[in-house]
Amino acid sequence: MKMMDVTIIGGGPAGLMAAIASAEQGAKTMLIDKGNKLGKKLAISGGGRCNVTNRLPADEVMKHIPGNGRFLYSAFSIFDNYDIIDFFEGLGVALKEEDHGRMFPVSNNANDVVNALLHRLDELNVTVKKNTVVKAIDYRESTHQIVIDNQDNLETKAVVIAAGGKAVPHTGSTGDAYPWAKKAGHTITELYPTEVPIVSNEDFIRKKLLQGTALRNAALSVYDEKRKKVITHQMDMLFTHFGISGPAVLRCSQYIVKLLMKGLTHVEVRIDSIPDKTVHEIVSELSITIDKNSKRTFKNVVKGLVPERYLDFLLERNDISQTLKSANISREKLEGFVNDLKAFSFQVHDSLPLQKAFVTGGGVSIKEVVPSTMQSKLMHGLYFCGEVLDIHGYTGGYNITSAMVTGRVAGMHAAWESLSS
Repeated sequence: MKMMDVTIIGGGPAGLMAAIASAEQGAKTMLIDKGNKLGKKLAISGGGRCNVTNRLPADEVMKHIPGNGRFLYSAFSIFDNYDIIDFFEGLGVALKEEDHGRMFPVSNNANDVVNALLHRLDELNVTVKKNTVVKAIDYRESTHQIVIDNQDNLETKAVVIAAGGKAVPHTGSTGDAYPWAKKAGHTITELYPTEVPIVSNEDFIRKKLLQGTALRNAALSVYDEKRKKVITHQMDMLFTHFGISGPAVLRCSQYIVKLLMKGLTHVEVRIDSIPDKTVHEIVSELSITIDKNSKRTFKNVVKGLVPERYLDFLLERNDISQTLKSANISREKLEGFVNDLKAFSFQVHDSLPLQKAFVTGGGVSIKEVVPSTMQSKLMHGLYFCGEVLDIHGYTGGYNITSAMVTGRVAGMHAAWESLSS
C-alpha cells in the first residue's frame, strides 16, 4: 500500500493551492480528482477569463464574503489576496485590475491560470491521480486510509478535503465530501443555493412581459416579512422567463433564499431604476420638462429614463396612455409613475435549485475547524478548504480568494503535521 505524507482530494482552486503549499514544505504530496481535468471551475470562472482574486483591502474583502467571512481573518494573516496576486505573478501570469478591484490575467484566458498551477505541481513532483473516485476515508489512530474505487487503497498521514460543494456540478462538485466529513464527526450545516437566479410567479413574469430586459445600475432591495429592508445591491439586473437574474439579483439571492427557508411563501423585492436621484428630484425635473414640452406625449418626454420596454410596462401599470399629451398628465399619475421608477415592488417565490447556483451556502461547520490552520478540531490529520466549508461570498473573485487562502493554509499545516509525525 502506497504511503503519502499529504493527500488532497479535489482539484479545484482550493485543492490545487493546497497541493502546491504542501509540496513546497517538502511533504510527499498526492492530489486526487475524480474528473479528467484539474481546475475545471477555474477555467470557466469570470466568463472564461478567471477572476483570480480581488485587490480590495482585507476588511472590504470580508464584507463581500457574507457567509462567515470573518472566519478567514486568521488565514488572511498567513496568506491573503495580495499574496495571491504575488503568487500568480511569480508563476509568470501577469494580472490586471478591472472594476471593483477584480483581478484577471492580462491575457483574458483562464487557461493561463490553470496551466500555471499545473506546471507548478509538476515542478514540485506532486503525484496527480485524475479519473480517480474516492469511495471513503477510513480514519485511523496515526494515519488515514483513502479507499479508492477499482484501485489499491492509499495510506496517508494527513488528508485535505477540497472536494467543493454542490453548485456547478458539471465541474465535479456533487457533494462527495460531506459524508467523509460526517464520518469524522463533523456537522454539515444546511445546504442552500447562493449567487443564484430568482424565481417569481408574478403575472408579468409568467406572461414574459419583460423577458430579456436589462436594467443598468439598478438598486435591488429585499424586504422581510415585517417589510423591513434586509439588503440593497446596486448593479445591473435582468428580467428572465422565470424571474430575475444578473449581478444585483445574484448578490441579493442568499437573503431571499434565507427568508424562504424560514417558511415564507414569498419575499418582497423593490427595484429603484434611478437610484442616484430622489422621487422629489425626478418629479421636479419632469415637471419643468413637461412645461417646456406640453404638446409632446408624456412617453416622449420620459423616453430614455429607462429601457423602452420597461418604460412601456410602467406606463401601462400606471394607466398612462402612450398618446397622452404631457400637458394633460395629472400630478397623481406623474407621482405614481415616478414612485414605480424608484420603487417598483413585486413578490419572488423561489430560487433556481442548488445545482444551478454559482456557490453553495452551508457546509462543514466552521465551529469545528481551527481558523489559523484549517485543521479539524475533531480528527487528527484532517483538514478542510474551499467551498466544502460553510463559507460563501459574492461573485467578483471572493469565493476563489477564500478557496485559495484556505487551500494554502490547509496544505502548509497538513505538511507540517505529517512531517512532524
